[in-house]
Amino acid sequence: MYRIKVPATSANLGPGFDSLGLAVELYNTFVFKERSNGCRITLFDQRAGREITLPHEENLVYQAMERAFALRERKLKGIELIEEINIPFARGLGSSASAVIAGLVGANFFLEQGLTEQEIINLATEIEGHPDNVLPAFKGGLIINVMTEQGPIYKKVELQPGIEMVFVIPDFKLKTEDLRQVLPTQVSYADALFNHSRTALLTACFYSGDLDKLAVAMDDRLHQDYRSPLIPGFKEVIRAGYRAGAAGVALSGAGPAILAIVGDGGKKELIAERMLAVFARYGVRGSYICTKPNNQGVFMA
Repeated sequence: MYRIKVPATSANLGPGFDSLGLAVELYNTFVFKERSNGCRITLFDQRAGREITLPHEENLVYQAMERAFALRERKLKGIELIEEINIPFARGLGSSASAVIAGLVGANFFLEQGLTEQEIINLATEIEGHPDNVLPAFKGGLIINVMTEQGPIYKKVELQPGIEMVFVIPDFKLKTEDLRQVLPTQVSYADALFNHSRTALLTACFYSGDLDKLAVAMDDRLHQDYRSPLIPGFKEVIRAGYRAGAAGVALSGAGPAILAIVGDGGKKELIAERMLAVFARYGVRGSYICTKPNNQGVFMA
């Protein structure tokens, strides 16, 4: 039996569209047991307090395992899988990335010739479609990724102590593919300059642990304005987070969850409550999670 934990992730962080991702201390747990044949999957949604039934062919962990086995020209004959889900589905916290990484890492327990780290990265990116969530889920920390013809390359920045965060999670789902459809096919030179300068500033702030400039560094013109009409009260929620004391606020991934970064000792609960109060005025219920960055990535539990 093998038991692993995979962290949630928050991509983009404002300006770093498809190029930045951050692992956080919120985990899905996966238990793998070998069977001679056949597949049995049990999935518990810990937040909702219910068991989810899903055919194994539709289970993303199982699909990722099959892809790993196929890469070694092997066939997955049997597996028992238990999933304990704490990362909310379809909210912009990397739930699908956690499943992909779990499947590929889990497959390595049963393959005589396991996948290399680069093979896991390449295959995870291929399955997920982009590396900004799978890389931090796998490696932890803040990941700066670059796509090349040979596949993704990355640089990991380990975040310093004193950085905390709040995720405000509205009670509705948005699929990433739907949120990508609202993005323009072209952007202006001015907007590109706006974003790449802030992405550079943001990575420097995280590297140094200096949060004072995050309000500027986490601003964005490439995706948030186009996605905001799908999230009631989005811009007011952002303003409420700043007024309550957040150092930086941005859409988490494609959303609809919103990330607020707070210095050590910041009033996380107050920030969350003020942001949720704005959502409530728009008829949107929600919840929040207070957490910290994860520098480790996936690990044996």
